[in-house]
Amino acid sequence: MTRIKFCGLCRPEDAAHAASLGAEFGGVILSESPRRVDTSQAVEIFDAAPELKRVGVVVREPIARLLKSAVALRLDVIQLHGHLSHDEHASLRDEFDGDIWTVIGVDRDSGTLSSDWKKTADFADAIVLDTSVAGRTGGTGAQFPWERATSLVKEISREIPVVLAGGLNPKNVGAAIGALHPAVVDVSSGVEISPGVKSPERMSAFALAVASASIV
Repeated sequence: MTRIKFCGLCRPEDAAHAASLGAEFGGVILSESPRRVDTSQAVEIFDAAPELKRVGVVVREPIARLLKSAVALRLDVIQLHGHLSHDEHASLRDEFDGDIWTVIGVDRDSGTLSSDWKKTADFADAIVLDTSVAGRTGGTGAQFPWERATSLVKEISREIPVVLAGGLNPKNVGAAIGALHPAVVDVSSGVEISPGVKSPERMSAFALAVASASIV
């Protein structure tokens, strides 16, 4: 079954609801974003849902700062927006026992992405495919053309697990799973009432849609 990550969690009650729905991952954003939370807020969010694997979403920053956050929050996954150097990745690998997910942008119109994904696959535990809008990924609420990306995503999936993000919501996640068969689907704005405020009903509908698509 396709696994679920609810991202951009800003309230403990949303994390608890995510866990009750059987989601595997809960994500908090630790870098500049309308959904950014500080360390104390993130601790409260994660502590409300101990069943969830803890994902910290960060942009490129010094390794020491990444590791400090990882330790303070007991992260299971660091999700990187922004590429690190080879030496930085090696340092992160040496010090962090969890998984590293790296975000790669997929063009909103063409469904293409950089061929550098193969280099990324050498050091990452999963690749997050997120829609690139004017060079920006994360929080755009836009989806890329899944049909155009099908063959490429299949190729990537043979090398490394794919986490699918970008514009997912309860109405379209079933079609996304049917087209791309990702290991994980990652949703944030698609189940929100406003930035950082999740709708329990939309979260439930999303989980139901994922379950239905996964058994087809």
